[in-house]
Amino acid sequence: MSARVLVVDDILPNVKLLEAKLTSEYYEVLTAMNGEEALRKVAEESPDIVLLDVMMPGMDGFEVCTRIKQNAESAHIPVVMVTALTDVQDKVRGLESGADDFLSKPINDTALMARVRSLVRLKMSTDEWRVRENTANQLGVVDESSNVMTESSEHANVLIVEDKDFELRKIEETLRADKHNMLNAENGAEAMERIASQDFDLIIVSLNLEGEDGLRLCSHLKSNEKTRSVPLVMIAGEEDMDRIAHGLEIGAHDYILRPVERSELLARARTQIRRKRFQERLRASFDVSLSMALMDSLTGLYNRRYLEVHLDKLLNKNQESKKSLAVMMLDIDHFKPVNDTYGHKAGDEALKIFAERIKDNLRSFDLVARLGGEEFVVILPDVSERRTYMVAERLRRAIADVPFDVGHEDGPIKISTSIGGTIIDFEDHTVQEVLERADKCLYQAKEEGRDCVVFEDLGKLNPDDYEISERKTMD
Repeated sequence: MSARVLVVDDILPNVKLLEAKLTSEYYEVLTAMNGEEALRKVAEESPDIVLLDVMMPGMDGFEVCTRIKQNAESAHIPVVMVTALTDVQDKVRGLESGADDFLSKPINDTALMARVRSLVRLKMSTDEWRVRENTANQLGVVDESSNVMTESSEHANVLIVEDKDFELRKIEETLRADKHNMLNAENGAEAMERIASQDFDLIIVSLNLEGEDGLRLCSHLKSNEKTRSVPLVMIAGEEDMDRIAHGLEIGAHDYILRPVERSELLARARTQIRRKRFQERLRASFDVSLSMALMDSLTGLYNRRYLEVHLDKLLNKNQESKKSLAVMMLDIDHFKPVNDTYGHKAGDEALKIFAERIKDNLRSFDLVARLGGEEFVVILPDVSERRTYMVAERLRRAIADVPFDVGHEDGPIKISTSIGGTIIDFEDHTVQEVLERADKCLYQAKEEGRDCVVFEDLGKLNPDDYEISERKTMD
């Protein structure tokens, strides 16, 4: 997963050390030597995450973090404070200023890289919802925006999975300050029972459950549809750092080391609850009154109106972030004979199945829209060239390999699709230009015999080059 990391430290050797570590993991690294430069880089370069030293002359890291989080344009950017300070109050001050984590020097490389990957995944998801909210705002569907730091962190439903009474009492007493509704479970089975009967805003899991692997429970929680997006905070000892890193990799949001400091626990819980409510607000504002204005009533996909506004937003965002995106245009081959032979009801059913198969083979933050008739558009933000070609071939096979059951007495019917695509760099482009480029490639795919993929500057793809086993959802 590509990402741009801003490293802020007034000591050059520290900057170079972090830059080397991150570059070796294929991150793009930006640097700043003071607070003012850091704020300027945040505004101009749109980093995906900021690694911020606390002790800097002039504007210290606490003030830098506060200003990043107070700005609605940058508040969603994850900030990890990196410092030699060991006082708990300094850590809590950083978390309360909006920092997403607080790592002490010397930095544990395992914890650092796991944390960076975890927060970058979170930002990518939040970025997409922010773009969608902005699109809805422009269309006049919603007129309210929010900031993660303004969200309430009180009166949340919290599940605590801990089998040690003294630890459980300490956690409950600490979180009671924010008037939460708390339930506890002593093991995984009991936790799943609680989850089945109630929704939660935060789940806290001990990785040191007696006779049970707490990390396995975390894995179950992140694969369970009901709890997949619920913030998950792990509690473990410092000797468990490798397991903590694994937990972050599988989707846990945060962790706290034993012995648990009350003020740190409270600060981390508040951060996670605010973040969940912020994302829920983004989703809710986006969902308001979209059905007729922005959606295609037959397939449930976005319509041309939404696509054009959203694509324009993405093109502008790409100029700021210096990233690229892929645009593909898909057309159902020989669709008119389907209507003529099997009837319009079967044709409508074919369109719905087509749309569903496309959605099932894309990431949650990719976009698919119906332009009209049998033409569709797919947009893949922040994706490599080879991955784009793999996805295009996967979409083609998803349509052609399995006949469509359209409810006709003659049984399922064979359907294929032609796909034309282009990869758009971060220069200045218009929506019309981008769609025309993809459409030109689509026309070429039809000329090449249909049921194939053609990309700008590459030509017709050889399916054998991309015939690999991969998951439906991309990393």
